[in-house]
Amino acid sequence: MAPRSTYRVQMRPAFGFPDAAAIADYLADLGVGALYSSPILTPTAGSTHGYDVVDPTRANPELGGEDGRRALVARLRELGLDLVVDIVPNHMAVEVPSQNAWWWDVLEHGPDSAYAGYFDIESFPVLLPVLGSDDDITELAVKDGKLTYYEHEFPIAPGTEGDGVDADAREVHERQHYRLVDWRRAGAELNYRRFFDVTTLAGVRVEKPEVFDATHAEVLRWVAEGDVQGLRVDHPDGLADPGGYAKRLAERAGCWIVLEKILEPGEKLSDSWPVAGTTGYDALREVCGVFVDPAAEAPFTELARSLGVPTDFELLREECRQLITTTSLAAEVRRIADLVTGVDPMDARRAVAELMVAFPVYRSYLPEGEANWAAAIERVRTAWPELSEAVAALDTQVRADPTGELATRVQQTSGMVVAKGTEDTAFYRYSRFVGLNEVGGSPDHFGVPVAEFHAAQAEREAKWPEAMTALSTHDTKRSEDVRARLAVLAELPDEFTAAVRRWTEKLGIEEPTLNLLAWQTLLGAWPIGPDRLSAYLDKAAKEAKVRTTWVDHDEEFEAAVQAWPAAVLGDPELSAEVRTLAERITAPGWSNALGQKLLQLAGPGIPDVYQGTELWDLSLVDPDNRRDVDFAERRALLARLDGGWLPPVDDTGAAKLHVVRTVLRLRRDRPELFTGYRPVTATGTAAEHVVAFERTGLIAVATRLPVSLPGWGDTRLDLPDGEWTDALTGRRAEGGLTDLLSDYPVALLVGGQA
Repeated sequence: MAPRSTYRVQMRPAFGFPDAAAIADYLADLGVGALYSSPILTPTAGSTHGYDVVDPTRANPELGGEDGRRALVARLRELGLDLVVDIVPNHMAVEVPSQNAWWWDVLEHGPDSAYAGYFDIESFPVLLPVLGSDDDITELAVKDGKLTYYEHEFPIAPGTEGDGVDADAREVHERQHYRLVDWRRAGAELNYRRFFDVTTLAGVRVEKPEVFDATHAEVLRWVAEGDVQGLRVDHPDGLADPGGYAKRLAERAGCWIVLEKILEPGEKLSDSWPVAGTTGYDALREVCGVFVDPAAEAPFTELARSLGVPTDFELLREECRQLITTTSLAAEVRRIADLVTGVDPMDARRAVAELMVAFPVYRSYLPEGEANWAAAIERVRTAWPELSEAVAALDTQVRADPTGELATRVQQTSGMVVAKGTEDTAFYRYSRFVGLNEVGGSPDHFGVPVAEFHAAQAEREAKWPEAMTALSTHDTKRSEDVRARLAVLAELPDEFTAAVRRWTEKLGIEEPTLNLLAWQTLLGAWPIGPDRLSAYLDKAAKEAKVRTTWVDHDEEFEAAVQAWPAAVLGDPELSAEVRTLAERITAPGWSNALGQKLLQLAGPGIPDVYQGTELWDLSLVDPDNRRDVDFAERRALLARLDGGWLPPVDDTGAAKLHVVRTVLRLRRDRPELFTGYRPVTATGTAAEHVVAFERTGLIAVATRLPVSLPGWGDTRLDLPDGEWTDALTGRRAEGGLTDLLSDYPVALLVGGQA
């Protein structure tokens, strides 16, 4: 059974099982159905996110271990809350080999290790990219029966240790089942599958039944014992067979399962997978997009063009994907090309690289996703006729064995290339309007028409009514409230573009794409201190890979970027102008934020609230969005609301908390209201400024495009017959929006008595 709703918490050493248990009563009061935690199996020591699991057989001791986990479960049960856990089947952490017993054994015993088949290793010796340079091989030493490189320790295979402390470390190294190499060689030479381009996360072969059992036994025990009611699966596209994995997991778990699957606009999750749906990036695009005015596209495009920012998204995306195939994921492309037979190896490598660029979706699921595969093949064949022989060989071999190694690796890698090329590169370069640059988003589609929004919600209700929906996650590029503010800029294109031109002339960042991104970020997250903004812009610059990267640093440019926030905020005239525009978009941004939240929470699917976002939250990409949440403040405001306080829409964010607790409590107490879906139409002069829908005895109403709203005047909703009461204010609703939306820019109408 699906939870009524979820509340995502980021577990880490500073917020462990006891801390989660301590806020459980607050979550229950809020109306939450399930605590939804980040991974809680044992990760690398000190991990602040949990996705770097080293031991899948026990609960993270730094969170409180098994005793802490059991205590948390007991507290949740007392309060009637479910527990949903994030799991990571694709990879394990190998950064500190001694912390991962399986990896250590593989390094020690090589192909004879009992765990050699657990990891997706191409060949031995395994290349470990840890040296500062290949010349650093002289820094190796043998100490306490281990091979060491400064603080790094590696096992020594039995019988290869030489003369102990007197052994030549380099000779000992040459006898091992691994080779320590310059870290820069990873992109082109690595011989084990990674999570994207992260060399410290090694791919795991969960398609093997024994590996599935070993990596899932503990989590499945929690499910079987009734401690866990739902599972969120991280990065299923990295698996050899996502559909087969989903079926095996569903058979073994028998609980609510959602997949972190990124769907391109128009793409559908396979009906054959026995899961509830995705984690909600598709819903994020729909909900946030309906608050963006498409009329602003032309002036935003012209601003970007005039500043030297790319405006052809498809071309830019191709360039960024091509960059990834030739740099950070070149080893994966080479590994696939080596499997293509009968053609020139270099042609095979080019054909594979271009195929990765050409995929219209993250990956095809052969043979089920044959249409996407065929589209990519045809695109490469047309664009690169000189590669026709290699493309034909690749296509023929894949189709002949769609579950074979070649087909599998192509599919696993395409998702990596798309994610790294699009989300982690193009989204930082295509800064025309960054409010659209979101995971699962489509930045070249300027907003979502109301009719498209309604169609998407109706389809979710009909086909995936228990899929998760989200507005903010641990992976979003910016929080829902930052996006809500940025949407206001689309209603003020002339004012915004003129300001950015002035500001850029006075104190712009010399790299155009980062410059335009920076001004939007400053406005969207205002007020933001120079340290937070510097950290964000440093990451953005390296992800964009225009002037500097994580690997090849332009120190002078990075220093200039780091100094920019303090320079802007320290300029009295310039900072005053920024503040004026930021304050101009704040109140309309609140309106958008309340509208987004209401539509998500009341709409089809199982809504998730990311930690802290029940109040205004102006976080940026991780790690900024993992900052501590002030739950004491939230408890105090919730208590005031429970005392009958109707909060104003102001900077406390209490109005958002009011919306969240009202909808979540209705989901808890009256679940029958949240079925069905029907658009509710408006008539009158301001009809385009409202989006509304009816469930079963419940109607959600939200204001859109608030800046250009002339006043509601004669605008009315076409309400069904009967008595309707606004659950947010307790007042009767007659359909006229002037009265209905006099206190809040949103309303939640319940048939009969609320």
